[in-house]
Amino acid sequence: MVIALFAITLPAFFCRNVGTNKGETSLWKNVYDTSAHYVGMQTCRMCHESVYQTFIQTGMGQSFGLAAKEKSAADFSPAHALVYDSALDFYYKPYWDRDSFYIMEFRVEGTDTVHKRIQQVNYIVGSGQHTNSHIFNTNGYLYQAPITFYTQKHRWDLAPGFEKGASTRFQRLIELECMSCHNGYPQFVTNSENKYIEIKTGIDCERCHGPGSIHVHDRQTVVPVDTSKGPDYSIVNPRRLSTELQNNICQRCHLQGIAVLNDGKTFYDFRPGMKLSEVMNVFMPEYKGAQDKMIMASHVERMKKSRCFLESGKMSCVNCHNPHVSVKFTAHTQYLDACQSCHDKKQGKHECSETPELRATKNNDCITCHMPRNGSIDIPHVAVTDHYIRKRPVADTMAKKITAFLGLKCFNNDKPDAITIARGYMEFYERYAQSRELLDSALLYLSKQVDDEWNKKQNRDYIRVYYLLKEYKTELSHAEKLKPEDVSDAWTAYRLGEAYMELQQPDNALPWYRRSVEIWKYSLDFQNKYAVCLLAHGRQEEGLEVLQFVVGENPSNVSANTNLGNFYMQQGNSGLAFEYMMRADRLDPDNEQNLTNLAVWYHNNNKPELAKKCLEHLVKKHPGNEKAKAMLIDLERQ
Repeated sequence: MVIALFAITLPAFFCRNVGTNKGETSLWKNVYDTSAHYVGMQTCRMCHESVYQTFIQTGMGQSFGLAAKEKSAADFSPAHALVYDSALDFYYKPYWDRDSFYIMEFRVEGTDTVHKRIQQVNYIVGSGQHTNSHIFNTNGYLYQAPITFYTQKHRWDLAPGFEKGASTRFQRLIELECMSCHNGYPQFVTNSENKYIEIKTGIDCERCHGPGSIHVHDRQTVVPVDTSKGPDYSIVNPRRLSTELQNNICQRCHLQGIAVLNDGKTFYDFRPGMKLSEVMNVFMPEYKGAQDKMIMASHVERMKKSRCFLESGKMSCVNCHNPHVSVKFTAHTQYLDACQSCHDKKQGKHECSETPELRATKNNDCITCHMPRNGSIDIPHVAVTDHYIRKRPVADTMAKKITAFLGLKCFNNDKPDAITIARGYMEFYERYAQSRELLDSALLYLSKQVDDEWNKKQNRDYIRVYYLLKEYKTELSHAEKLKPEDVSDAWTAYRLGEAYMELQQPDNALPWYRRSVEIWKYSLDFQNKYAVCLLAHGRQEEGLEVLQFVVGENPSNVSANTNLGNFYMQQGNSGLAFEYMMRADRLDPDNEQNLTNLAVWYHNNNKPELAKKCLEHLVKKHPGNEKAKAMLIDLERQ
């Protein structure tokens, strides 16, 4: 990545309008001024070299980097560098070839290697304190690789969320929500889901201080401010913010949950000095019997449950943490001093009630007793400090079993509106738990938002919930008065196209698919569905053009290669059909549609044994495919 050291302006892409919410204002000039833009950490470094040097050693400064040996914390020795996905029957071997990092996926049957795919890794995510995860770049499209190195346990394993048969292998999209927390703001192709123009390497200064252009200008042209006497309002200083606004900066990324963006907002639009609720509302599921259950990036959620937070009224992350200095180089006494600033017996406050003997066994360490390290439920092989400060955390953890789902709770807004809560339930359903009760809750909250202003916005939410319920006729009833050109949300257009296709109405589906790709040209999944719909209309040339666009953008797109194979087989071009089918097979040897197409191709080309082998593999991997079973029976009878 090339960084212009003296550049003060960046492409207009970064100069997003950040409107106020209900007339919000700030003394800090770079919060709501839409002319304020990001200048990059190297510009900050020109005047703040000492801070830069300590910050780049922090977990934030080391959050994202190029895939280089010096960045990796992983062990590549033969004894450690092999992972087996028992659910999908794939092995993964990470390795270096000179200075390039690769992951080889392979499958073994007996003594034969029957599948092998090699993927170069371009980026490493994580400081190495807990994990190193891996991302690869295909023409700007970013995807997560299926394996992660877990530093604390010194082992390779499947990446979080890829366990128990849930692996998407090399197809998990790295969307803006993920990138905007794990890294500095990238240059993103806005009409895509996961395509980027430029990627930074590490969280930078402006994520906590806000865009720096006004500050740079003022310091170059205006008399310097004596900050010992008062604030420099040209750029946010988090320590001078209220406790709530301090915590809002941290919880932008350390409150990982169900993030529901407000209408018209993106993950770029939050700036330090704002309330996070001006841009998004973040929900967490609440369970009965889950006091000890936590996710890795739930620091703010856990802290907000603590009596220390609830009763002090002044507890923020920076009471204990200096964001400019790595925890590895922070004296442990800094954290103890933070506790004792409120719990100091010399001030007549709360002395520890434990016996001196017990305290001695813990080195009089408040953190060890009251903030023990705990495993996270979303990231395996990782233990992190539990920020839920309790007098007796061990007693609370006796409740090991979750007994009931209590609902979603918003942790950055005490009063989210009903439609936002409904969206939280739909998001939770799509990402984590396909339970009908979640969608029933969404419908309940949608019904509570009855004023005219919100009714105008609810069509897309009803379309979404009934799409998820697979109640397609009801979904379409909420689009009776909508025209494709009136819809500005790509997902809404796509869901309506899908509903019409499910109801065998491709004529009605086509304009909605077309609208979805007009909004998101670089959503390759949407383009694939649009192409299939065009082909269903007999519009072969247009459908072929779309599929060629997809493979031009990403030659490793399994669906496009599969669809091209099928297209050329239908056209009678046996050679091209087989070429694309084999490309798809090398990318995904278990793809249900491609295996079906291959079986047909082998049968049509008088290769019954290969057709049989293909169908047997298809039935093994997809035992519910009745069509494949029937094809296999017919083949065996011949």
